[in-house]
Amino acid sequence: MPDLHILQRGVEDYTQTFDAMRAFTDARDAATPDQLWLVEHPPVFTLGLGADIAHIIDAHAIPVVQTDRGGEVTYHGPGQAVVYILCDLRREGQACLPREFVSRIEQAVIETLAAYNLDGVRKPGAPGIYVAQGAYAGAKIAALGLKIRASGCTYHGVSLNVAMDLQAFSWINPCGYPGLQTIDMRTLGVDVTLTDAQKTLAQQLEKQLRA
Repeated sequence: MPDLHILQRGVEDYTQTFDAMRAFTDARDAATPDQLWLVEHPPVFTLGLGADIAHIIDAHAIPVVQTDRGGEVTYHGPGQAVVYILCDLRREGQACLPREFVSRIEQAVIETLAAYNLDGVRKPGAPGIYVAQGAYAGAKIAALGLKIRASGCTYHGVSLNVAMDLQAFSWINPCGYPGLQTIDMRTLGVDVTLTDAQKTLAQQLEKQLRA
């Protein structure tokens, strides 16, 4: 099975990462190793290709960036573990259909939450992971959005809310759903560093994507 390289990029402006993902994908060939990029972004709202700008209720001077991923509007900010997934789905020995690829990413998030004694679940027709039970049942804790080129190469990825200022989520309709509650691990009682949560998520992604 080909290697999956994990790169810690630290705190990085969203547009810098976005440009780098596209440049990497433009330049890669059949021998280029797949990569996971671990990033933390300053505050930014991002729009998917089909996003309705009306789902941004009030940006409060936070930058809004149009992207080429799927999905609606989401928020990235400090205290959120973002992992960008740059894979070749057609590579020999790891061929994977898009739906299965998404399922594996979601399973990695579920396993990451389980490592901290939290239960996460999928919702049919609503990519991402949600709190399974308790006072915050149904709240979204992880978002997912991908670009899969005709070549089978992917970029963008998944974000897990670890210890954030959640107020910015109230300034949008998260993922296009008015009133959708968004939560983080800290609010659910888990005291974990962002670095530790990023590492766990990356390990689970590597396990799922190389299964």
